[in-house]
Amino acid sequence: MTRRSSPAVLPPSLRAWLGPIAALAALVVVVLGVLYAGHSEPGRVDRWIIQPTADSVRPPWRNVALVTDFWGEPAGAAMLVVAAVMGCLLLRRPRAAVLIVVGVGVTVGTTTLLKFLVGRTIHGDDNLSYPSGHAAFLTALALMVALLATGRLGLGRTAGTSLVLAAALVAGAAMGWAQVALGAHYPTDVLGGWCTALAVVPATAWLVDRTADQRGDRMADAGRQQEGR
Repeated sequence: MTRRSSPAVLPPSLRAWLGPIAALAALVVVVLGVLYAGHSEPGRVDRWIIQPTADSVRPPWRNVALVTDFWGEPAGAAMLVVAAVMGCLLLRRPRAAVLIVVGVGVTVGTTTLLKFLVGRTIHGDDNLSYPSGHAAFLTALALMVALLATGRLGLGRTAGTSLVLAAALVAGAAMGWAQVALGAHYPTDVLGGWCTALAVVPATAWLVDRTADQRGDRMADAGRQQEGR
């Protein structure tokens, strides 16, 4: 009986680099949360980048932003998650499928909790904005797919880390642009969401691997005990 039922979702070659990156991202989330706690106006950085309004962009780019935004809404997000899980199962990577479900759940849950803790609003007291859940979701999903690709392709530390960070940057930038363009979030909200995903996903992947390995060890021990009888 093998020790692992499925390859690790956090490739060993990436752990040494993604750990510090996750810690730094978590620090950024905390610092921004403290700086903008209870605020209802854009900060200096937000004003320097762009003043978000409901009509920051016009067609046809507004239509592009709306389509991008859809993939962060419940219906669009569910479609992406189902597609990713089905892809993992077709590739016979059940552990990666578990990571997709758990990783998305933890990321969305973390952003939701942070929104209530920070209390930053946009366009009214009921619109909690920090961090951006849309940016965090799409970044997290891209990160997890990139981790799967890294393991499947057998990429080394440099190439694997580059792929993971590039996927996170592209996904976060695309959704972040859409959120700011539609006036749904401040730029620093987007940065907070992006960093939330960078902090949560590696930790979640490590936890999924550890739990699966411990379960595999228990099954192996039980199998040896059965053989010894």
